[in-house]
Amino acid sequence: MLQEVENLGALQRRLDISVSAESLAKEVSLRLTKLARSVKMPGFRPGKVPMKMIASSYGPQVQAEVLNDKIGEAFNAEVSARQLRVAGTPTVAPKTGGDGARLTFSATFEVYPEITIGDLGAAAVDKAVCPVGEAEVDKTIEIMRRQRATLHDVDRAAGEGDRVTVDYRGSVDGVAFDGGSSSDFPFVIGQGRMLPEFEAAVRGMSRGDSKTFPLTFPADYRAAELAGRTASFDVTLKKVEQVELPAVDAAFARQLGVGDGDVARMREEVRGNLQREVQSRLRARTKDSVMSALLGTWTRTASAWRTWPEPT
Repeated sequence: MLQEVENLGALQRRLDISVSAESLAKEVSLRLTKLARSVKMPGFRPGKVPMKMIASSYGPQVQAEVLNDKIGEAFNAEVSARQLRVAGTPTVAPKTGGDGARLTFSATFEVYPEITIGDLGAAAVDKAVCPVGEAEVDKTIEIMRRQRATLHDVDRAAGEGDRVTVDYRGSVDGVAFDGGSSSDFPFVIGQGRMLPEFEAAVRGMSRGDSKTFPLTFPADYRAAELAGRTASFDVTLKKVEQVELPAVDAAFARQLGVGDGDVARMREEVRGNLQREVQSRLRARTKDSVMSALLGTWTRTASAWRTWPEPT
């Protein structure tokens, strides 16, 4: 006859389990005997260590391991018989009393909530799609080219796509603010790393030029204390470097792991990798849509439950 499961709350349960003392001792003896075949101790050959010494040295550890296994087996058997869906690892504590023939323990654990799915007929699921065409392959290759770009010092005004190195200091009402100053700071004009007004002020400057200009931070700027405020920046341009991208040729293909430098095959490999990455992300988005639809259905069902009158 199955013992009753004690309900401790919404999801928490408690169940008494027991382990046969005889089966525990028998299993401990079997494991110690097996261990005796290979254990090494000073003054004894392997397999010749007296069992009393083995039991003294390894008995507590073996007994703890066997007890843990037996408790796990008993717990799994009990929850399986009751068809309980256990969430997480139970907390097990010994219980006093008993007849000595069985060791009794109390297992406290949580179960998964029972959820009733409502009518899915009205549920809407968005299946994310994103075809990978030539434009996407070209864009990916362009990113790879930028990752392998080379830089060359130039003595001219900074323009779109150039990497510049600057010193700058920003202040609001004459007071410098955190994160508003830097030395030897590099960025590429046009990549959007800096605010558009900052890039516009640096564009056209040459090595050694300095400039002071106002900059109004966006209303949604990440630093709330600066959002919507106007700062004054002092900038000195120290270096202009022209960014040169590698040609899409056999040498570039070999850099990407295509041994024979076949550009067409390189594009196909890029396309395959891109498709695998895109499909993985699309599956995740579709899964999120499915889970949202299920949650919405369950929420409506739960809401209906709450409208039931209280029992009298």
